[in-house]
Amino acid sequence: MVMTIIAAVFAAIAAAQAADDPAAPAPAKPPAAQKEPAPPPSVTVIGARDAHGILGRDVRSAANEDMGRIVDVIVDREGTVRAAVIDFGGFLGVGSRKIVVDWNALHFGQVANKSDSITLELNKEQVSAAPEYKEDTPLIVLGAAGSLRPWQYDH
Repeated sequence: MVMTIIAAVFAAIAAAQAADDPAAPAPAKPPAAQKEPAPPPSVTVIGARDAHGILGRDVRSAANEDMGRIVDVIVDREGTVRAAVIDFGGFLGVGSRKIVVDWNALHFGQVANKSDSITLELNKEQVSAAPEYKEDTPLIVLGAAGSLRPWQYDH
């Protein structure tokens, strides 16, 4: 009987050591739920004849006067195009200044290739009188008659 008690004690000690053994494998975690793959991005195909970039494009008045070229596009916080910056005047970039015109004052009707110009509803005298555009200052946007709407900005 003493042998049975000693055997039981050794068995209990061995079982306790096995439970405390850090090398013993941890119970397996249940598999994580698999994420569904993200849907592919939507794609729109625009024909090469249907769209052209406008930066660097010539701008002319309705009377075919050279008004400069578009050098930037201004968007509001929602991403809506509000105005274009035109590099106006000067010769070969010397003496020119940047002015801002309302997007609605520009017409893109006959812009079939890169050599076609964009038409501005304003004349040379109106554009000459416009204040110069300077970054980080409130924009003064020259617009077509009656098309300008208030533009909220932070001071």
